[in-house]
Amino acid sequence: MMRKVFVLLLFFLSSLYALSDQEILNRANTFSKSLVKTDQFRAYNDYKNLYLRALMKNDRRLKYSALQGIVSSGRKLHIDVKQYEKEYKLLSHAKKRTTATKKTIKVKSSHKLKSVRFRDKRLVLTFDKNLQKNQVNYFTLYDKKKRVYKYVFDVHASMLKSARSLRQEGVDRIKLAQYNPNTLRLVIANKTPLYVRFSKKGKELSIKIVNKAIKNKKAIVVNRYKKQSPKRVDRNKVIVIDAGHGGKDPGAVGYRNYREKVVVLSIAKKLRDILRRRGFKVYMTRESDRFIKLRDRTKYANRKNADIFISLHANAVGRKDAKKAHGIECYFLSTSRSSRAKKVAALENSADLDAMDYYGKESFLNTINSHNIVASNKLAIDLQRSVLATLTRKYSNVKDAGVREGPFWVLVGAQMPSVLVEVGFITHPMEARRLVNKKYQKTMAEGLANGIERYFLNN
Repeated sequence: MMRKVFVLLLFFLSSLYALSDQEILNRANTFSKSLVKTDQFRAYNDYKNLYLRALMKNDRRLKYSALQGIVSSGRKLHIDVKQYEKEYKLLSHAKKRTTATKKTIKVKSSHKLKSVRFRDKRLVLTFDKNLQKNQVNYFTLYDKKKRVYKYVFDVHASMLKSARSLRQEGVDRIKLAQYNPNTLRLVIANKTPLYVRFSKKGKELSIKIVNKAIKNKKAIVVNRYKKQSPKRVDRNKVIVIDAGHGGKDPGAVGYRNYREKVVVLSIAKKLRDILRRRGFKVYMTRESDRFIKLRDRTKYANRKNADIFISLHANAVGRKDAKKAHGIECYFLSTSRSSRAKKVAALENSADLDAMDYYGKESFLNTINSHNIVASNKLAIDLQRSVLATLTRKYSNVKDAGVREGPFWVLVGAQMPSVLVEVGFITHPMEARRLVNKKYQKTMAEGLANGIERYFLNN
């Protein structure tokens, strides 16, 4: 029975991008009307896939239909869909309040900030409802250029009023604002380290902020040989970053002889540094120009007990299409045999033919499990969305080439969610010039880091 379910799940995931949204929705609606439990399971799976698509496209109508189907089919199968049901109710309520002019109404968080004040030398934020366990996300950052320490609180809530600045002796800046429709952000910034502790009780978030330099009336001595940034104590995830190719394998050679192995290693190092500053534990399969077999890359990630594995690559096409093909895309592992996936996978798999012999077809299929396929799909979506959002703030003509699935040998054997990111086409004149630019590489790395945080926050 489990084998049948596994085969069915592989079939639906491989066909996810072959059908249109409407075709999948029609199919799901048909299955949901059946009294056969297997058909109801198919409907539930289709609705979940549509929900992922809706998030990626920011399509409210599709998201509404998908949530409606998830709740309906989930109840029939006795699956816990409380989270989806809550989101569906919020979306339904917003839909009813749509005006005649059809202006877009964004779904707000159910919690609202009622007041902000200092009490007993603590900054106290009071909300209209009790705070939940994972509703507050706290992390620290260090801006090397401005030499500023930042202590950030993201609360899943909304403000009743506009952004405001607060003041406390010994603290340079305290700002409270609506970061996005569902997230309230409090930023405490100072040129010297602060002692920050917080607690949640009922409807209140209480934050203690102490400047040790003022309290002790002593200058903080910084060890000039060990410049350390504050760590994010709330992050205990392990991430392995794989810079594709290396050594005798240059990868794709594109515009002006730019080499893929050089570009992706530079981006990988910047991503590593950003993630470590945010408190993650990060390892790299290679930190220099050396060749590593494909199968050894995921073996390394497994040894490190990584939570996620990300392999960075740069795409390429022939001279005939060099000025046409460009864009960023993310791949997750599957047995897909689409022509697009075959072409890209052929380029990335060609460097280590022994790896294909090593695994073989049967071994390849045995390493894939439904849990990692779904999780990898989610990771790919979060990475794609965040990279595009970050790059488009600073650069124009950034193309979304989509989230896809394919048989990439570098991902085979990974015991954790794994994704291959094509950071762009090294054969495209404009995109290639950007890929070798340090500022663009850093922006790309920031987008990837934001996507990783989005994934861990949602999962």
